[in-house]
Amino acid sequence: MTWLSDDGFWVFFILTVIIGGGAAFLAGRGLAKSWKPFWRVFFYMALLAAAVRFFHQALFDGNLLSPYYYLLTYAILVGACALGYRWMRTTQMVTQYGWLYVRSSPLTWRHR
Repeated sequence: MTWLSDDGFWVFFILTVIIGGGAAFLAGRGLAKSWKPFWRVFFYMALLAAAVRFFHQALFDGNLLSPYYYLLTYAILVGACALGYRWMRTTQMVTQYGWLYVRSSPLTWRHR
């Protein structure tokens, strides 16, 4: 699976999806909890994607300056961060404005 990662599937899965995705999810929750705008997700995940690619290179001799692998990592981290952001924002809206909104799914809310 060289199209997915230059280090192998398991290295990609553990380092990028589990560790990097977990950090991205928590970063999204933190951004939403402090009421920051959503556009900051893209900036912070660009930095986290660079760090994850550095760990690929430092620990497993991966290709550090590959735009393809960087964008793949970035896309996965943005998805995880957006999920964490939306989850926390939904919790905030239905908790703090319970008289106005009710949860309709884990990621959405609606008017009462």
